[in-house]
Amino acid sequence: MSDYRLLIFDWDGTLVDSIGRIVESMHRAADACGLERCSDLRVKGIIGLGLPEAIRSLYPELDEPSLVERFRRCYSEQYLALEAEPSALFPGVAEALEAFRAAGYALAVATGKGRHGLHRVLAQRGWLNYFDTTRCADEAASKPDPLMLEQILAHCGVSAARALMVGDSAFDLLMAQRAGMDSVAVGYGAQPLSALRRYAPKLAIEDFTALRTWLEGGATEQKDEVSHYVG
Repeated sequence: MSDYRLLIFDWDGTLVDSIGRIVESMHRAADACGLERCSDLRVKGIIGLGLPEAIRSLYPELDEPSLVERFRRCYSEQYLALEAEPSALFPGVAEALEAFRAAGYALAVATGKGRHGLHRVLAQRGWLNYFDTTRCADEAASKPDPLMLEQILAHCGVSAARALMVGDSAFDLLMAQRAGMDSVAVGYGAQPLSALRRYAPKLAIEDFTALRTWLEGGATEQKDEVSHYVG
């Protein structure tokens, strides 16, 4: 087991293969609100933010709260429709999380989702009590503000030096930096590893199972072998 005691995961694009649905829901919401669609790349670039912050970033012309709220409702309706069948976990995630729990790690989620949305997807999987704690943007602050991580650390009684943030966006890794925490970048979600390496993650991976291999080998001992897992 590594020196870490707490593993914190982003949800969309890190544990769950939902990026395509998020992008499509943003496009459909733009159509419904009479706005021009942003490119897929631009939409992927805001994934990880809280939804209101993401909307304002994509559509700064929505300068009134009522307009942002209308777009948010349209997005939520479209996403719920696409999520009638829940997005799948990425390969190896379920097995790795079970192995992490068996090894004695505390597990947590820090997500840009709202509490209602996270509750829904956890309930769909029977995971309402799976994680030691979870934090959402609408009950703390949007990434990259470190408040979510600080709350998780306090809840679990673990120092930042013994915790690891795993995410697929610059917001995840910058949030970890601001909390004084190590991070792992995953390149199969919203943003490629080429955009994430600048935040100096301890590990950069293209396959979730590589995280399990790295941790089982001992994070301290394998720090110099990170390139073995970089895609």
